[in-house]
Amino acid sequence: MILPITVYGHPVLRKKAQPIDPNYEGLQELIKNMYDTMYNAEGVGLAAPQVNKSVRLIVFDSTPFQEDEPTLKDFKKVLINPEIVEIYGEDIDFNEGCLSLPGIREDVVRPSKIRIKYQDENFNSFEEEWDGIVARVVQHEYDHLEGKLFIDRILPIRRRLINGKLNAISKGKTQPDYRVVANK
Repeated sequence: MILPITVYGHPVLRKKAQPIDPNYEGLQELIKNMYDTMYNAEGVGLAAPQVNKSVRLIVFDSTPFQEDEPTLKDFKKVLINPEIVEIYGEDIDFNEGCLSLPGIREDVVRPSKIRIKYQDENFNSFEEEWDGIVARVVQHEYDHLEGKLFIDRILPIRRRLINGKLNAISKGKTQPDYRVVANK
């Protein structure tokens, strides 16, 4: 099922998400619905707060970047209770967008590599190192679990320049090609 996406101004996007345990009711259905929602909105990653669930869950699929990085073909993951334990490498500038901020794109500087601990959909534990676009996507989605948005990482002058767009999103005046839940 395609879920509505929570957009800028909704309080769930500014809350720190809570851990999930194996007894979380409807987890497999939520994961499936998050993938359906992400694909429908043409996203590459989605965090649970973006579908109005304040839990530590991320889904992503880096396949759209396979032309630039062939190893990303079919590289998709479910991250439950992720914890970034190290962020390192060269700072890279990249133009980011977000399904919760429709119509806004800005350059964001992030380190190029991460080391992360997480559990998969079966609660198997992993610790892995990722770089490039995967590290960026995961950092972006991880921010959602911490109550942060990519606009928190841009220069203050850029933030002032997009304030009108942010206000329009929070008031429900922006209508993307997918269902949304605006400020409550």
